Formats: sequence, structure tokens, C-alpha cells
Amino acid sequence: MRRFARAGYFALAWSSLMGFAAAQPANAACTSSASAAGTQTWRCDNGITIVAENGARFELRDANRDGHIDSVELSSKALLIEVPRKPGGNPFKVLTPQAIAAVRGTRWAVDVAEAKTSVFVADGRVGVSHRARGRGVVLGPGEGVDVEATGPLTVKQWGQPRIDALMARLGQ
Repeated sequence: MRRFARAGYFALAWSSLMGFAAAQPANAACTSSASAAGTQTWRCDNGITIVAENGARFELRDANRDGHIDSVELSSKALLIEVPRKPGGNPFKVLTPQAIAAVRGTRWAVDVAEAKTSVFVADGRVGVSHRARGRGVVLGPGEGVDVEATGPLTVKQWGQPRIDALMARLGQ
């Protein structure tokens, strides 16, 4: 409840063609552009790039209020995130109903569908944990994990058909 009451957020209405809405901290320096594939790309001044699948529902966040996004709350569909490597500091996070994925520099995708979150790493390393409990796993390139409300996190090498299907949804 508290997260929705935070001041400084406003809703961005997307074109009716895109068919979804996202909210962004008012002071986060990001610009967006649409692609012919129906995806929306956000480019932020701190080097973060986020590609949103058509219809994705998400909110960009600036938790430490420094004027730069540092997390995304994703409630449906998929995002492809690229975060430049930087020493130290807090990791960039994607929060979903089931999972938290955190990274300091990499390229990865997060997909929310019904009662499951899937995380796939294209490059770098990503820590993934259940949202309700902190135990997690670390994914490397080509690896993914499906996170459900209960059950263990099992890291798997994703097959090319699954990778291709997700990346196609993201215009890649």
C-alpha cells in the first residue's frame, strides 16, 4: 500500500496502439520510443535500456530518489533489460509478484505470466530469489529459472527455441 502512496509518481498514457500504461518517477531521466515490432524502448541517462513487450505492465522506480531509475516493478508480460557494469553501488532490481532479480551489469529478460516469473540471462550474471523469501540462485549466460510462489529455484540451461520465442516477443 505504501509503495502506491509515494509522492512523485505520475502515469504515462501510452498510445492506444500500444495498449498498456506504465508509471515512471517524475524525476527519472528516461526517454521512450516505439518500434515497428510493437515494443517500447526506454533509454535512461544512467545507461540503462529497457525494452518492453507490447502490453507489458510495469513501473519504473527511483527508490533512492537520486533522479535515476534503480528498479522496475513488472506485473505482466516481458522486459529485456540492459544495465551497464559499474563498480559498487546498489544493484538494479526487477520486482515481480513472485521474484526479485538483481544485477550490477548485464543483459537479461524477465517474463511474468499468471503465477510464474521466468528470468533468462543473455550476458553477465543475475541473482534471482523468491519475493517472499530471500534464498536465491545466480544465473549466468544462457541460464534461466522459473519462479513460482512455492517450490525450489532450479537453474536450467535454456534451449534455443525457448530463447528465440522470448526474444521474438521483445523484438530481438
